[in-house]
Amino acid sequence: MKVITTSQELEELCGPLMGEPFITVDTEFMREKTYWPQLCLIQIASPTTEAIVDPMAEGIDLKSFFDLMVNEETVKVFHSARQDLEIIHHLGGVIPKPLFDTQVAAMVCGFGDSVGYENLIRKLVGARIDKSSRFTDWGHRPLTDKQLQYALSDVTHLREAYQKLQKNLDSSGRESWLAEEMAILESPATYEAEPREVWKRFKFRPRSKRMLAIYRELAAWREREAQGRNLPRSRVLKDDALSELAVQAPKGPDELRRLRAVPRGFADGNYGTNVLKAIEAGRQASLDDLPEVTNKPLPMDAASGAVVEILKVALKLASEQHHVAMKLIASVSDLEEIAVNDEADVRALNGWRRKLFGEIALDLKHGRACIAIEDGKVVTLPLPHEEKDFAVAASAE
Repeated sequence: MKVITTSQELEELCGPLMGEPFITVDTEFMREKTYWPQLCLIQIASPTTEAIVDPMAEGIDLKSFFDLMVNEETVKVFHSARQDLEIIHHLGGVIPKPLFDTQVAAMVCGFGDSVGYENLIRKLVGARIDKSSRFTDWGHRPLTDKQLQYALSDVTHLREAYQKLQKNLDSSGRESWLAEEMAILESPATYEAEPREVWKRFKFRPRSKRMLAIYRELAAWREREAQGRNLPRSRVLKDDALSELAVQAPKGPDELRRLRAVPRGFADGNYGTNVLKAIEAGRQASLDDLPEVTNKPLPMDAASGAVVEILKVALKLASEQHHVAMKLIASVSDLEEIAVNDEADVRALNGWRRKLFGEIALDLKHGRACIAIEDGKVVTLPLPHEEKDFAVAASAE
């Protein structure tokens, strides 16, 4: 097993890989105690080569690896790529391209929602992964041969899995479906945590735009603090404390001290001072700068709720019929939007998803189709013309 520890060795590895049709890539990292993940290992395999790179080796320069990541001639194959890509983008300022995520491809090919690496390899390759090293501290040195072999298996088995998934996509004509998802992963915006936009990633149900503006400023302060100190967000301030601060909006240290979610002594230090400044900034935000409250419950009556339940069944049927993961076709929030708005701006009503599911969803909603049992199986069926007229008339009463 080859472990790369010098810049020269890395150049000698990456140079020939530039000519390969594809390479499989994985990383091992630690981030429990930091905001930015600490890259501990890089695993690479091609049809003819396999190697481990130690990015923690003293003096090693990863430039040749980053150059390989942006070589347009070689497909970079990852499984569940997002965190790996975040690390590469942060350290090298690049995003691997062209990209193939086997987890997303498996969803397109009917292997279910977010299939794990071990399950996918067992189904496609027939191999079983030894899990005994899965909780390794990858930042520890030296690593044992067993640990290194476990890490390398994340890319060696992936070669065959990739080829089988690609063949499936070629025969089904669904490459464009995967490309749509890869475009999201290849976008720098997916990985750039702009502090003033990060609030959109968290669950918070404000009662007003003003409360949300305060939450936005608090989340931005915490994000800048976490990035600057390289600490996990929760080490700066926990999510529940952030929410309580936005709701209560204390105006001074005394009110801040009385909040249960805030740590003891928090109000008397720099954190307390800066939190109060963030709250005031949200309180003083102009009307034009107030964020929209987008997580309001949709105005759904009992009929709309029933439509959502019917659409859930239709989604499951579409998933099974076309062998595509439900999660990739539509989310529950998509179904809720469709139930109250035929022109909802959701992915389920656009492109291939509309043909697969969106059109039948609208037909069900408006009585142009029904869910029935045929030969012992649950199916969606178009209604005969006379029955459509009856359904429309009944819904109007």
